[in-house]
Amino acid sequence: MRRRPLPLALAATALALAACAPQEEPTDAGSTGGGAAATSACTPDELDTLEPGTLTIATDQPAYEPWFVDDAPENGEGFESAVAYAVAEQLGYAEDDVTWTRVPFNAAIQPGARPFDFDINQFSITEERQQAVDFSSPYYTVSQAVITTAGSAADGATGLDDLRGLRLGAQVATTSLQVLTDVIRPESDPVVFNTNDDAKLALQNGQVDAIVVDLPTAFFITAAELDNGVIVGQVEDSGEGGDQFGLLLAKDSPLTDCVSQAVDALREDGTLADLEQEWLSDVADAPVLS
Repeated sequence: MRRRPLPLALAATALALAACAPQEEPTDAGSTGGGAAATSACTPDELDTLEPGTLTIATDQPAYEPWFVDDAPENGEGFESAVAYAVAEQLGYAEDDVTWTRVPFNAAIQPGARPFDFDINQFSITEERQQAVDFSSPYYTVSQAVITTAGSAADGATGLDDLRGLRLGAQVATTSLQVLTDVIRPESDPVVFNTNDDAKLALQNGQVDAIVVDLPTAFFITAAELDNGVIVGQVEDSGEGGDQFGLLLAKDSPLTDCVSQAVDALREDGTLADLEQEWLSDVADAPVLS
């Protein structure tokens, strides 16, 4: 397993994780869940995980770059895989104490029992989802983007008005679909896909003129997975301060506070910024569509 050293200040980490009380000044999204009564300490022998002494982490299948590499979250490569292992380490779990499972994106955000301790899969923190699940503090902020293929009706669009009369699509139950519906506001109903793979295939086959995905995914798909892929641009109004991704936990999970504290500690000591630089540095500026 390829793992990069994490620049952790151990003394600060011990203090940060000594208690699980909610923070007085949360981040923009904050620790977004009620969280049952917090555990007495954020350590493997105290955390009420699915399997004692093991941290079970979920993501979808397939898992795409740049978030994961080779559809293998257990290899520690890709931004979200690296973040997941960093959170695990912050909580005191060794690599061998981490188990991965696969859960479809839409199934993870539905009410009900969860076969994982937390799920990492570009879940945007929204008020609607918070009715059914908890979220950690945000670990990444990103905009949504429109992609197409060279020569399509969407190629060359410079504003949202240029897109509204076209056939547009996005993955079901995502912020991409919400931005498509509420911000771009196409004249015809959006085409809704079960996965980004389905959306990409429809775009390649000319069944839609363009699709909406998050910006890092847009750069990867257009560079590596689409023939003649083109980034039309990023959507200016993708949510206040940009879309924020959080780790997803069961509603009122006893782990929410501790997981949020781990994410906050990784942000404060620079680890999240280092991982962004390592895995998302190719995400350059894209034209802004307004």
